[in-house]
Amino acid sequence: MRLLPAILAMAAIVVASNVLVQFVIAGGLLTWGAFTYPLAFLVTDLTNRTQGPRAARAVVFWGFVTGIVCSLVGSQIMLETGPAVPLRVAVASGAAFLAAQLLDVAIFQRFRNREWWRAPLASSFVSSSVDTAIFFSVAFAATFSVLFPLSANEMVTWAQGPVPLLNLGPQAPLWVTLALADLCVKIALALIALVPYRLILGQMHQRVS
Repeated sequence: MRLLPAILAMAAIVVASNVLVQFVIAGGLLTWGAFTYPLAFLVTDLTNRTQGPRAARAVVFWGFVTGIVCSLVGSQIMLETGPAVPLRVAVASGAAFLAAQLLDVAIFQRFRNREWWRAPLASSFVSSSVDTAIFFSVAFAATFSVLFPLSANEMVTWAQGPVPLLNLGPQAPLWVTLALADLCVKIALALIALVPYRLILGQMHQRVS
């Protein structure tokens, strides 16, 4: 199966990110999962470049399925504060992944015939921003509380309290600071990922020739 390596890579990234998100770093602003999850965009872009958008969407689908399985498993793991993966976080994670990855495929397709770096960079920048906006707002913003039962909302109230923005600026809900820190990592990794993107494509072209 020609898509199997990409599907396995995507599944591995999703599983690793779901595990590593439990480990907080940078004074609580980030988790280790923030550094593994953006690699999903690299897998999607490489698949799109080498096998086309339909194949890329198939890889995204299997990544989405893997995420659902991880959420189901996490919801059964009980911590002192409740399930490891609360309902709101699970819904936000799935919605953000699917929307952002499919958008990545569409934007990449729009720029695929331009300079080699333009498609992966543009698609990763925009889709990473959408991913961050959907996940953190749906998971933690008070605005979306009406969509979930009271018990689900109680699990995320810790992220709604006011703190200095990025520990430096004006007061804002904690989840906004977490979202901005996460987006900075995604953008930085989108730039760094251009290197392996170019190298891997070069290796693939050598094998074909």
